[in-house]
Amino acid sequence: MAYELLLSIIEQVGYAALFLVLCLGLIGLPIPNEAVVMTGGALSADGLLSPVPAFIMTCLGICSAMTFGYSIGRFAGSKLSNWFRSKKNIGRFIERSEELSEKYGGYAISLSLCLPFLRHVTPYVMGMNRMKFGRFALFAYPSAFVWTLFYFILGTFVGNKVQDIANAIYQYGIWIVAALAAAALGYLTYRYIRNKRADEKESVRRSL
Repeated sequence: MAYELLLSIIEQVGYAALFLVLCLGLIGLPIPNEAVVMTGGALSADGLLSPVPAFIMTCLGICSAMTFGYSIGRFAGSKLSNWFRSKKNIGRFIERSEELSEKYGGYAISLSLCLPFLRHVTPYVMGMNRMKFGRFALFAYPSAFVWTLFYFILGTFVGNKVQDIANAIYQYGIWIVAALAAAALGYLTYRYIRNKRADEKESVRRSL
């Protein structure tokens, strides 16, 4: 249902829909961010959208949503904090975001992108904690670029399976990211060991 809604909005608004829907996700539009970005990739692969403007609009949409959350926290966080905390669900996510912030610092912004709803709350918490905008931007925007690029490229491969894959990612996103990180770490370790052994063999050969 959400996927059909997104396609309908894109048909009416065009590229701007990718930007607007990601911004409207802040107020509960029932379309996961992953589905929006992958849809942009899928439609680009089908030739219905041009890849470059589609990617730019999705990336800007994510960045604008994060910036908006940060701005609310920075300029109105003290006034809204008690009200947000009085709401059971929102308060729970704020506490979780604060825990991530205390444990990982600015990297909590990057991690939160992989966690539904926390990706909206964490920029707010960073603003409320008076993080300087330059530091926020340093973590937020490169992370948004990489996150968007990953799902955009994924969308070019999955085609009409966007909704099913987005739902799975939405539920198990952090585990998927952990698995990918473990695989990448394993690959880098393998390359390091292989190169080191090659260097050792080369050193032995030259010494003979």
